[in-house]
Amino acid sequence: MKGEAWLFTATAGFFLGVAVVYGVFAREPAGLSALLVSFAMTALISAFLWRQRLRTLPRPEDRKDARVQDTAGRRFAFPRPHSYAPVTAAAGFALLGLGVVKGLWIFLIGVGVLVPGVYGFVFGGHDEAD
Repeated sequence: MKGEAWLFTATAGFFLGVAVVYGVFAREPAGLSALLVSFAMTALISAFLWRQRLRTLPRPEDRKDARVQDTAGRRFAFPRPHSYAPVTAAAGFALLGLGVVKGLWIFLIGVGVLVPGVYGFVFGGHDEAD
């Protein structure tokens, strides 16, 4: 997952850099908030991929000495199917977007909902059974 993690890290860095430049020169909140949400979403995927890379053994795709036979069998564990973390993260992002339009207090509630969702998404347990 090294290649995928670097790809999403670079994409998140791009969105952050564009958001900073856009915020300095444009002074328009709608575009800035869209860029910041794009940064947050790609950063979430990037954090998940880096965490998975540390949790699992190197994939055959990441090794130079790998053979075709090394790709047989189960190689990746998906997050629990009954986890509330994706729903919590989605609700947090929705509240963040609504908070940009309606008011700071909804935005702060969105941050409070989003943080546990992202934590559960990235550091949540995995089922090892098939």
